[in-house]
Amino acid sequence: MRTYKLLIPIAFAVCAFAQDLKEFEKRVTEFTLPNGLHFIVLERHEAPVVSFHTYVNAGSVDDPKGQTGLAHMFEHMAFKGTDTIGTTNPVEEKKALAEVERAYDALDAEKNKLEKADSAKIKKLQEELDATIEKANSFAIDNLYPRIIEENGGVGMNANTGEDSTNYFYNFPANRVELWFYLESSRFLHPVYRQFYKERSVVREERRMRTESDPQGKLLEAMLGTAIMAHPYRVPAVGWASDIENLRVSDAEKFFGIYYVPANLTISIVGDVDPAKMKSLATEYFGRLAKRPLPPPVTTVEPLQEGPKRVEIASPAQPIEVIAYHRPDEHDKDDPVFDVIASVLSEGRTSIMYRDLVRDKRLALAAGADSSLPGGKYPNLFFFYLIPGLGHTAAENEKELNGILENFEKTNVDAATLARVKTRTRAGLIRRLDNNAGLAQLLAEYYANYGDWRKLFTSIDDIDKVTADDVQRVAKQYFTPENRTIGVTYQPAGENTAGENK
Repeated sequence: MRTYKLLIPIAFAVCAFAQDLKEFEKRVTEFTLPNGLHFIVLERHEAPVVSFHTYVNAGSVDDPKGQTGLAHMFEHMAFKGTDTIGTTNPVEEKKALAEVERAYDALDAEKNKLEKADSAKIKKLQEELDATIEKANSFAIDNLYPRIIEENGGVGMNANTGEDSTNYFYNFPANRVELWFYLESSRFLHPVYRQFYKERSVVREERRMRTESDPQGKLLEAMLGTAIMAHPYRVPAVGWASDIENLRVSDAEKFFGIYYVPANLTISIVGDVDPAKMKSLATEYFGRLAKRPLPPPVTTVEPLQEGPKRVEIASPAQPIEVIAYHRPDEHDKDDPVFDVIASVLSEGRTSIMYRDLVRDKRLALAAGADSSLPGGKYPNLFFFYLIPGLGHTAAENEKELNGILENFEKTNVDAATLARVKTRTRAGLIRRLDNNAGLAQLLAEYYANYGDWRKLFTSIDDIDKVTADDVQRVAKQYFTPENRTIGVTYQPAGENTAGENK
């Protein structure tokens, strides 16, 4: 009874929320500047604070060949400042940064000679490059840009890079909004690649820690590269080690010129603001950005997988198995069905996978599913993970999951389970709308991906329309052996793990 008591108020809230879209629209103002930059402004006057979210419709999927990790570099450069903020001497720093690139060009030219390169000369050129980098870095004032934000009451400043997008966001007091317009627009008007090679080393170390030294990271990278043969989703968002180590400022400048164009940006502003004032400030500050053409789309189409695939990674750590099935992109009519399937199978302690694999049979320490990996803009993967429990193997867990999926395809989900999952899914969306920052993110994200932020609300209706027959049909269509890729870690000879005893 406790479960139903909790669900009843949530269900009422969901219904009221879906019906209140027209009221919500009254608080939203949209406008597009002549250069193509789109703004979404939502008034929420409950507190004198404002959340800003800048969504760049470019991510690691857009990294040029041989320059993987380049989109991610912009996340690391985001808060280094502007051409005038973050430096002790803008004029001399500009000269020093140019000298760094000349020294780097000389080093690359020697290394890339068709005849045998001169090792002594390479050493000398490397020393000269290191010296020019050190000189250029000496002009930098570390953390001045974020310090200005913090000193003016800014909080939550951060950025992230995914396969499909790069995002920049933070919150300001309502009486500091013009400062945000100045700071954010200046970064796009006059980008500066201050301490670029220092941050390149940070990105390289990030890859080392999160992938090369992490069995789970290595397994996911291997699985993606096996499951996806042609599309750039197969490439890790952080980039390949050798590419990261050779990224240049000139690469970043070219990428910025192609992808950081006004029409490829969406900015959302949520909080205690006057829409007319926001439009005036947007025109004054972001109107300075030159209009440029949209970047080219990714045209590579992943070919049909015509048989099961498998990849194994040696690891002395806890065994892990991941299983992926190809699925269509987020614009497909069955996209909400995949969300419902993931929830029925793995969300919460009432889910099928948890009850069967973890609670009842204790085959797994953890088991779950994700409806979309690694991104959603293009066809991607429905993903399962299994972590065997003490005394059990990945093979046992895989066999049990196969049984769950076979039964899932034969028997319709019961009405009570489907209703519970729909309510949970809708309630989860509403919780994400509970604060300004979360709402700002979603408004920008949905506009950029669907052309209309209202999809954020109509997606609730899409979930409601999913039937048990839809669930069974999609499971039968996509969860087939021919469409499956398995990735598993195995125990090297002579080593033992706590999770897999023989």
